[in-house]
Amino acid sequence: QVQLVESGGGLVQAGGSLRLSCAASGRTFSSYSMGWFRQAPGEEREFVASISRSGGTTYIADSVKGRFTISRDNTKNMAYLQMSILKPDDTAVYFCAAANYLGVLIKDYEYQYWGQGTQVTVSS
Repeated sequence: QVQLVESGGGLVQAGGSLRLSCAASGRTFSSYSMGWFRQAPGEEREFVASISRSGGTTYIADSVKGRFTISRDNTKNMAYLQMSILKPDDTAVYFCAAANYLGVLIKDYEYQYWGQGTQVTVSS
């Protein structure tokens, strides 16, 4: 089992940057594919990015491609979402998720474990 805790959210002006962190418990972090999702008020949860177990493969949603990157450090049991050139439309609660899987996953139902989320607000 994996427990996930996100941090790094906050209020930022449009054009700014934030780095979200996801701390995972347990000794088998490297067994899990990691993903980031977001949910804005009144909207469905949206896929943002995924990274494979080893970190060698990533997949970024078109809506954030070129602005967001995902990474992980298996020695620290951490996953990250670097967000740049932020826009007001990026405002949402951001969740990290883990799946016992080798590669990347883009569907939320494919992930078994979820953090509680961190709020990101981008002002115009």
